[in-house]
Amino acid sequence: MTEPFGIGDLAGRCVVVTRPAQQAASLLDALRVAGAEPLFFPVIEIVPLADAAPLRALAAILADYDVAFFVSANAVEQTLAVLPPALWPASLRVVTVGPGSARALRAHGFEDVMLPSSSFDSEGVLAMAEMQPAAIAGKRVLILRGDGGRELLATGLRERGARVDVQGCYQRRPVAADPTDLLARFATKRLDALSFTSSEGARNFANVLDSASGAGGARAMLAALPCFVPHPRIEEYLRSLGAQQLVLTGAGDAALILALRQYFGTTSDSFG
Repeated sequence: MTEPFGIGDLAGRCVVVTRPAQQAASLLDALRVAGAEPLFFPVIEIVPLADAAPLRALAAILADYDVAFFVSANAVEQTLAVLPPALWPASLRVVTVGPGSARALRAHGFEDVMLPSSSFDSEGVLAMAEMQPAAIAGKRVLILRGDGGRELLATGLRERGARVDVQGCYQRRPVAADPTDLLARFATKRLDALSFTSSEGARNFANVLDSASGAGGARAMLAALPCFVPHPRIEEYLRSLGAQQLVLTGAGDAALILALRQYFGTTSDSFG
């Protein structure tokens, strides 16, 4: 298998990273190792709940749940900052959506973590054997997510007979990023790729650029540059914003680096 973090294979490529700061460090490091020049342009920030009392109150009833599902690494970190691992009973099965979230849980001492073998999203979780009606009916499930997350998992599990509670554990806020350097690089053809990890991030990116450069500024950049995304939902949303070169990568840093290598291995010229 080809090593996705090969040294120097993205030499000179400027890749825009729009992830929240809490999730960006490993990707920025991986891009530098691969020879790229990452341009960090966060458009969302992850912040604790304004009122953590409902989350904190779960400490008294964690043992009542059969399954706890963490929607992301952010959900892991923000939840466990309020409900430390020592409070979690061994009987409570822990489930998450993908390898990054699983690593975060294991780093906090959760050894038996269930996750999909592929399709690292709510659809993938619902496809797991442990989430089928015969296995989940009658079970009590706690879903820990950011405010305003998708309802698909909760709805799907309820339809299968589970008793589901949903608890917010963090907030997402738009970042009023300064796009001066980004726009200057675009104007002088010194950008090669954009990367997005959420539709909300793509929307905020477009809002920031349009506010700075006028209506249509974001559309021009999205149309000119390849956009790398981990999920078809984000791909579809970016297409509605005017993106024309969309690359579906799959989840995780390694998948993005590999997709960049493959794309630029067959695309010799930089933007322009």
